[in-house]
Amino acid sequence: MKKYFELIGAGAAGSIITMIAFLTFLPQFSSSPEVSEQVPVRLVNHVNEPPGGGFNVPFDFTEAAAEASPAVVHIKSTIAPSRNNNSNDPWSQFFGGDDMWGNPFFGFNQPRSGTGSGVIYTSDGYIVTNNHVIADATEIEVTTMDNRVFKAEVVGTYPDGDLAVLKISASNLPTLRLADSDEALVGQWVLAIGNPLELNSTVTAGIISAKGRDLNIIRGQAPIESFIQTDAAVNPGNSGGALVDAQGRLLGINTAIATKTGYYEGYSFAIPINLARKIVDDIIQNGSYERGFLGINIADLDSETAKELNLGINQGVLVDSVVDGGAAQYAGILPNDVIVEANGKQVRATPDLLEVVGGLKAGDTVNLTVNRNGDLKTILVRLKAAN
Repeated sequence: MKKYFELIGAGAAGSIITMIAFLTFLPQFSSSPEVSEQVPVRLVNHVNEPPGGGFNVPFDFTEAAAEASPAVVHIKSTIAPSRNNNSNDPWSQFFGGDDMWGNPFFGFNQPRSGTGSGVIYTSDGYIVTNNHVIADATEIEVTTMDNRVFKAEVVGTYPDGDLAVLKISASNLPTLRLADSDEALVGQWVLAIGNPLELNSTVTAGIISAKGRDLNIIRGQAPIESFIQTDAAVNPGNSGGALVDAQGRLLGINTAIATKTGYYEGYSFAIPINLARKIVDDIIQNGSYERGFLGINIADLDSETAKELNLGINQGVLVDSVVDGGAAQYAGILPNDVIVEANGKQVRATPDLLEVVGGLKAGDTVNLTVNRNGDLKTILVRLKAAN
């Protein structure tokens, strides 16, 4: 039985997949003060291989691509040099660490830069991207599709959701209509738009392969993972770019790929826009996002646990325990309750619940339908801040 602890604000359990940087060639040694590299999408190497075989695509994506592409930008992040030897730094792992940067042969403590993508969220210059694209950056440069270059400031970040909001001084920028990602269907066509491998404004197509994926790749005390999985090609540099539907509406923010090599091998993952929008709007308004918590420890329900507890159902999120003084305890949630619905959305597994609760703040309410010993009960819970 897989247990989760994200909803109580304590340290989360789960494996961590380290981001790894890749180069297609080694640069010539020089006295250049900067080394440039693409910020990779997060890498996941524990997903099954996709089935082979192809078929003709009876669809024309030209209108969707034309509408969406102008709202996707290129992001260059400059990272200040550091003398601290950090073996967990993915840049350090690839380039050889600070000892290499301090070697006179390479030049002492050279700044580094990475590239990624972003989505213009408002016409007055707010831009959404992944937190890992701009993390630790001392300078951020945004290039629009029409080759205008802007200095960007970080408005706020939410590392537990791998989201960040930037601001550039511009007006009348192109934006995307927002889709309802809850209504997106497995099997529907989507486009991934970004700047992979230094190839600006690249569009790839695929279908939604699954929804509600949790990959245990976001570091943090209370990570939110409920990814849209697609087979649209996404590569390093695509991070923070747009996943759009066939009408050119924004469905999600491209974030991760399943790979053994560092490049696309069949699956990519995006943060649903319904989740991202709540976080982004709060960052724009307040400069930060403070989510609310249910105050429960939970586990995915499986058939073995359901049989052991004589629950009579095989899907849902099992309440393993409740936190003393937490929101759930106050509302009357009990251990061994099985959450099957949240705010009208069916809860089959933990990512479904996280997608709903992860976009709510302290003081917000959530209607939970729970199965308690075979009876369905609807319980209103007012979320609390993390302890």
